[in-house]
Amino acid sequence: MPSTSANAKPPAIRVLITDSTRMGSQLLADALRRHSQFDIVSVCATADETLQALPSAKPDVAVISLKLDEQPTKGLDVCRQARLLLPESKPVLLLESSKREAVLGAFGAGARGVFCRTESVETLRKCISAVHIGQVWANNNEILFLLDAFADSAPPRLTDAQGTVLLSKRQQDIVRCITEGLSNREIAERLKLSEHTVKNYIFRIFDKLGVSTRVEMVLYAFSQREQQKTE
Repeated sequence: MPSTSANAKPPAIRVLITDSTRMGSQLLADALRRHSQFDIVSVCATADETLQALPSAKPDVAVISLKLDEQPTKGLDVCRQARLLLPESKPVLLLESSKREAVLGAFGAGARGVFCRTESVETLRKCISAVHIGQVWANNNEILFLLDAFADSAPPRLTDAQGTVLLSKRQQDIVRCITEGLSNREIAERLKLSEHTVKNYIFRIFDKLGVSTRVEMVLYAFSQREQQKTE
Protein backbone atom coordinates (compact mmCIF):
# COMPACT_ATOMS: atom_id res chain seq x y z
CA MET A 1 0.00 0.00 0.00
CA PRO A 2 1.24 3.56 -0.70
CA SER A 3 2.61 5.47 2.23
CA THR A 4 0.15 7.98 3.68
CA SER A 5 3.03 10.33 4.42
CA ALA A 6 3.62 10.76 0.70
CA ASN A 7 0.18 12.35 0.38
CA ALA A 8 0.41 14.41 3.56
CA LYS A 9 0.08 18.16 3.15
CA PRO A 10 3.08 20.29 4.13
CA PRO A 11 2.66 22.17 7.40
CA ALA A 12 0.94 25.52 7.11
CA ILE A 13 3.13 28.62 6.88
CA ARG A 14 3.01 30.47 10.20
CA VAL A 15 2.38 34.15 9.49
CA LEU A 16 2.39 37.25 11.69
CA ILE A 17 0.53 40.27 10.29
CA THR A 18 1.22 43.86 11.35
CA ASP A 19 -0.50 46.59 9.38
CA SER A 20 -0.68 50.26 10.30
CA THR A 21 -4.23 49.88 11.66
CA ARG A 22 -6.01 47.13 13.55
CA MET A 23 -8.65 46.89 10.83
CA GLY A 24 -6.02 46.65 8.09
CA SER A 25 -4.22 43.85 9.94
CA GLN A 26 -7.46 41.96 10.45
CA LEU A 27 -8.52 42.30 6.82
CA LEU A 28 -5.19 40.92 5.61
CA ALA A 29 -5.35 38.10 8.14
CA ASP A 30 -8.91 37.18 7.09
CA ALA A 31 -7.93 37.19 3.41
CA LEU A 32 -4.97 34.87 4.04
CA ARG A 33 -7.00 32.55 6.27
CA ARG A 34 -9.05 31.62 3.21
CA HIS A 35 -6.04 29.60 2.09
CA SER A 36 -5.27 26.50 4.13
CA GLN A 37 -1.54 26.91 3.50
CA PHE A 38 -1.40 29.77 6.01
CA ASP A 39 -1.68 29.73 9.80
CA ILE A 40 -2.11 33.29 11.10
CA VAL A 41 -0.32 33.12 14.46
CA SER A 42 -0.57 36.78 15.44
CA VAL A 43 -2.38 39.94 14.30
CA CYS A 44 -0.76 43.19 15.46
CA ALA A 45 -1.07 46.91 14.82
CA THR A 46 1.85 48.56 16.66
CA ALA A 47 5.62 48.17 16.83
CA ASP A 48 5.65 47.16 20.51
CA GLU A 49 2.88 44.64 20.01
CA THR A 50 4.78 43.06 17.10
CA LEU A 51 8.06 42.74 18.98
CA GLN A 52 6.30 41.29 22.01
CA ALA A 53 4.46 38.72 19.89
CA LEU A 54 7.41 37.48 17.85
CA PRO A 55 9.17 35.24 20.42
CA SER A 56 6.02 33.34 21.37
CA ALA A 57 4.25 33.30 18.00
CA LYS A 58 7.40 32.18 16.15
CA PRO A 59 6.13 33.05 12.66
CA ASP A 60 7.85 31.64 9.58
CA VAL A 61 7.09 34.93 7.81
CA ALA A 62 6.37 38.31 9.43
CA VAL A 63 4.42 40.72 7.21
CA ILE A 64 5.11 44.20 8.57
CA SER A 65 3.87 47.58 7.38
CA LEU A 66 6.52 50.19 6.64
CA LYS A 67 4.27 52.76 8.34
CA LEU A 68 3.59 52.00 12.01
CA ASP A 69 2.68 54.06 15.05
CA GLU A 70 1.92 57.03 12.74
CA GLN A 71 5.59 57.04 11.68
CA PRO A 72 6.24 56.57 7.93
CA THR A 73 9.28 54.29 8.30
CA LYS A 74 8.85 52.77 11.77
CA GLY A 75 8.53 49.35 10.13
CA LEU A 76 12.24 49.45 9.26
CA ASP A 77 13.17 49.57 12.95
CA VAL A 78 10.75 46.74 13.68
CA CYS A 79 12.23 44.68 10.87
CA ARG A 80 15.77 45.11 12.22
CA GLN A 81 14.73 44.23 15.75
CA ALA A 82 12.69 41.27 14.53
CA ARG A 83 15.78 39.81 12.88
CA LEU A 84 17.60 39.96 16.22
CA LEU A 85 14.69 38.53 18.21
CA LEU A 86 13.86 35.73 15.80
CA PRO A 87 16.52 35.29 13.07
CA GLU A 88 14.71 32.33 11.51
CA SER A 89 11.60 34.42 10.78
CA LYS A 90 11.62 36.04 7.33
CA PRO A 91 10.26 39.63 7.13
CA VAL A 92 8.15 41.00 4.29
CA LEU A 93 7.64 44.78 4.25
CA LEU A 94 4.28 46.24 3.18
CA LEU A 95 4.91 49.39 1.15
CA GLU A 96 2.54 52.17 0.17
CA SER A 97 4.33 52.36 -3.19
CA SER A 98 7.42 50.85 -4.80
CA LYS A 99 9.51 53.99 -4.53
CA ARG A 100 13.27 53.65 -4.58
CA GLU A 101 13.83 54.90 -1.03
CA ALA A 102 11.21 52.56 0.40
CA VAL A 103 12.56 49.51 -1.44
CA LEU A 104 16.18 50.20 -0.50
CA GLY A 105 15.20 50.89 3.09
CA ALA A 106 13.24 47.64 3.33
CA PHE A 107 16.02 45.41 2.02
CA GLY A 108 18.63 47.36 3.94
CA ALA A 109 16.70 46.56 7.13
CA GLY A 110 16.80 42.85 6.29
CA ALA A 111 13.48 42.24 4.56
CA ARG A 112 13.35 39.15 2.36
CA GLY A 113 10.54 40.55 0.26
CA VAL A 114 8.63 43.74 -0.46
CA PHE A 115 4.93 43.94 -1.28
CA CYS A 116 3.14 47.04 -2.56
CA ARG A 117 -0.41 47.63 -1.30
CA THR A 118 -1.63 48.29 -4.83
CA GLU A 119 -1.11 44.61 -5.63
CA SER A 120 -3.63 41.83 -5.04
CA VAL A 121 -3.98 39.55 -2.04
CA GLU A 122 -3.21 36.68 -4.40
CA THR A 123 0.15 38.30 -5.11
CA LEU A 124 0.76 38.65 -1.37
CA ARG A 125 0.03 34.94 -0.99
CA LYS A 126 2.65 34.16 -3.64
CA CYS A 127 5.09 36.57 -1.99
CA ILE A 128 4.75 34.90 1.42
CA SER A 129 5.07 31.43 -0.06
CA ALA A 130 8.19 32.36 -2.02
CA VAL A 131 9.88 34.05 0.94
CA HIS A 132 9.04 31.10 3.17
CA ILE A 133 11.03 28.70 0.97
CA GLY A 134 14.04 31.02 0.92
CA GLN A 135 13.43 33.06 -2.20
CA VAL A 136 13.56 36.84 -2.47
CA TRP A 137 10.39 38.61 -3.57
CA ALA A 138 10.83 41.78 -5.62
CA ASN A 139 9.96 42.84 -9.13
CA ASN A 140 12.52 43.75 -11.78
CA ASN A 141 12.35 47.48 -11.10
CA GLU A 142 12.88 46.93 -7.38
CA ILE A 143 15.93 44.75 -8.05
CA LEU A 144 17.31 47.44 -10.36
CA PHE A 145 17.10 49.92 -7.47
CA LEU A 146 19.46 47.65 -5.52
CA LEU A 147 21.90 47.27 -8.40
CA ASP A 148 21.90 51.03 -8.99
CA ALA A 149 22.60 51.61 -5.30
CA PHE A 150 25.83 49.65 -5.70
CA ALA A 151 26.90 51.36 -8.91
CA ASP A 152 29.09 54.03 -7.31
CA SER A 153 30.46 52.10 -4.34
CA ALA A 154 32.05 48.73 -3.68
CA PRO A 155 30.19 46.15 -1.60
CA PRO A 156 31.27 45.88 2.03
CA ARG A 157 33.51 43.12 3.34
CA LEU A 158 30.95 40.40 3.91
CA THR A 159 31.06 38.92 7.39
CA ASP A 160 29.15 36.48 9.58
CA ALA A 161 27.43 37.31 12.87
CA GLN A 162 30.78 37.18 14.71
CA GLY A 163 32.40 39.62 12.28
CA THR A 164 34.54 36.99 10.52
CA VAL A 165 35.29 37.92 6.92
CA LEU A 166 33.68 35.26 4.74
CA LEU A 167 35.20 35.83 1.32
CA SER A 168 38.66 35.97 -0.17
CA LYS A 169 39.81 39.02 -2.13
CA ARG A 170 39.10 37.29 -5.43
CA GLN A 171 35.64 36.27 -4.26
CA GLN A 172 35.00 39.88 -3.24
CA ASP A 173 36.01 40.90 -6.76
CA ILE A 174 33.41 38.49 -8.14
CA VAL A 175 30.74 39.92 -5.82
CA ARG A 176 31.59 43.45 -6.96
CA CYS A 177 31.18 42.43 -10.60
CA ILE A 178 27.84 40.74 -9.91
CA THR A 179 26.49 43.81 -8.12
CA GLU A 180 27.42 45.80 -11.23
CA GLY A 181 25.18 43.49 -13.22
CA LEU A 182 27.94 41.78 -15.22
CA SER A 183 27.37 38.37 -16.82
CA ASN A 184 29.73 35.43 -16.19
CA ARG A 185 31.42 36.10 -19.55
CA GLU A 186 31.91 39.79 -18.73
CA ILE A 187 33.29 38.90 -15.28
CA ALA A 188 35.71 36.43 -16.88
CA GLU A 189 36.93 39.06 -19.32
CA ARG A 190 37.38 41.73 -16.64
CA LEU A 191 39.21 39.45 -14.18
CA LYS A 192 41.07 37.48 -16.89
CA LEU A 193 39.57 34.16 -15.80
CA SER A 194 37.76 31.38 -17.65
CA GLU A 195 33.97 31.28 -17.46
CA HIS A 196 34.25 27.86 -15.80
CA THR A 197 36.42 29.36 -13.05
CA VAL A 198 33.97 32.21 -12.56
CA LYS A 199 31.11 29.72 -12.17
CA ASN A 200 33.08 27.78 -9.55
CA TYR A 201 33.80 30.98 -7.64
CA ILE A 202 30.11 31.91 -7.68
CA PHE A 203 29.07 28.48 -6.37
CA ARG A 204 31.55 28.78 -3.50
CA ILE A 205 30.36 32.31 -2.72
CA PHE A 206 26.75 31.13 -2.62
CA ASP A 207 27.74 28.32 -0.25
CA LYS A 208 29.64 30.63 2.10
CA LEU A 209 26.84 33.20 2.24
CA GLY A 210 24.03 30.64 2.45
CA VAL A 211 22.29 31.97 -0.67
CA SER A 212 21.29 30.33 -3.94
CA THR A 213 20.82 33.17 -6.44
CA ARG A 214 22.56 36.36 -7.53
CA VAL A 215 19.63 38.42 -6.26
CA GLU A 216 19.95 36.93 -2.77
CA MET A 217 23.69 37.61 -2.84
CA VAL A 218 23.09 41.25 -3.78
CA LEU A 219 20.57 41.57 -0.94
CA TYR A 220 23.02 40.04 1.52
CA ALA A 221 25.72 42.52 0.51
CA PHE A 222 23.28 45.43 0.51
CA SER A 223 21.88 44.68 3.98
CA GLN A 224 25.42 44.40 5.39
CA ARG A 225 26.38 47.73 3.88
CA GLU A 226 23.32 49.44 5.35
CA GLN A 227 23.98 47.83 8.74
CA GLN A 228 27.58 49.04 8.75
CA LYS A 229 26.35 52.58 8.04
CA THR A 230 24.33 52.55 11.26
CA GLU A 231 27.12 51.16 13.45
